[in-house]
Amino acid sequence: MRRFLDIVQQVFEAIWANKLRSFLTMFGIAWGVASLLLLVGLGEGFRSGNQRGLAEFGTDVIMIFGGNIPSLPGQHSGLHPYKLTLGDLDAVRTQAPHVRNATAIINRGDLKQVSEYSSAGGPVMGILPNFADIRKLPIVQGRGLRQEDIAQHRLVVILGQKSNQLLFPGRPSIGNFITLNGYRLEVIGVADKIGRGNNNNDNQKVYIPLTTMMELFPIKGDNIPKDAISSIQYQPSTADQNELAKIEVHRIIGHRHGFNPLDPEAIEEWDTIKSSRSIGMIFTAMDVFLGGVGIVTLALGAVGIINIMLVTVSERTKEIGLRKALGATNRSIMTQFFLEGMVLTGTSGAIGIVAAAALMMGLTAIAGPGVQGFDPPRLVPWSAAMAVGALSIAGVIAGLYPARKAALLEPVEALRKD
Repeated sequence: MRRFLDIVQQVFEAIWANKLRSFLTMFGIAWGVASLLLLVGLGEGFRSGNQRGLAEFGTDVIMIFGGNIPSLPGQHSGLHPYKLTLGDLDAVRTQAPHVRNATAIINRGDLKQVSEYSSAGGPVMGILPNFADIRKLPIVQGRGLRQEDIAQHRLVVILGQKSNQLLFPGRPSIGNFITLNGYRLEVIGVADKIGRGNNNNDNQKVYIPLTTMMELFPIKGDNIPKDAISSIQYQPSTADQNELAKIEVHRIIGHRHGFNPLDPEAIEEWDTIKSSRSIGMIFTAMDVFLGGVGIVTLALGAVGIINIMLVTVSERTKEIGLRKALGATNRSIMTQFFLEGMVLTGTSGAIGIVAAAALMMGLTAIAGPGVQGFDPPRLVPWSAAMAVGALSIAGVIAGLYPARKAALLEPVEALRKD
């Protein structure tokens, strides 16, 4: 035990004797480790932030809107827009086996919201009760829509969190009334905050029964059916069946409106499942790239340590020869130089990990939780494990090769060196 402690003491004395050289090498490795962890942490923050943003729309949501179709079947000119209808929704529900749930929405942005205290101008959504099963609409006060609200065309409204603050500042809203373009509606619910940051578009929405919307504020225009809606939003049976569900829905809508379902101009849609996968692939590729850059950086650091240790062996040739002449074994010589390499890599790696974690904490404190589409960076376990593993390998290589070279020196030849 005493001999091992002596070796450890000699290791630190040797490192301290070459302070600048050791510092520069350790700085290179610490910088590589910290950069790897920080970049991967930032990438994961963007990944989780974007995925969370998509999840705030709802779970496995596909949104379909009307598009432009030929005035006559088979033509490719003279396009005209068309609107989806409640009949389309019923057909999707009954004829698309890979659709597990579907709802209809009318979205109006031109309706004035007025309470006895203030006014607001956010979007007004006509929805069905199952809207909350597909899209995110958490109710924090009161209740959500019920089937009887739809059946009886009730004049009721649910306020978004921001709309509630604007229309009823510091006052209770449940049971009170607002007017939409002069029509008086009772507030039956208030939604919880959706999303982060200052993007309050969803929080300034108000929600009324779809039948009430179609009765009071229908979509108007030339050749627009009475049951026209803004969009159909649905969920596939499983996330992996999103493409099958889209093919079925396209076929149904195309048949009902007389156009080729393969026509890319005929349907506008947004598949949040596909978007989420694309985002995941982008950030996975970025993680692989950053991981590769980090490994190369660590490898270069290991080469630097090997060079330092080889120079050290060359400079300390006489010392090594003298120690071996006095009885030092090859094992003790190898142990000393091996430990020097491991100490350099291990210490610099630990400094890099601590620095990356501290910087991430600082960024989190500065940015806070309120950045839209971005979560605070965090230390990703797999990147930290990879860094530690790469450091261990680098330390072993950087320590063993010079240590072996030092141990193989013959005492007489070593003492003859100038």
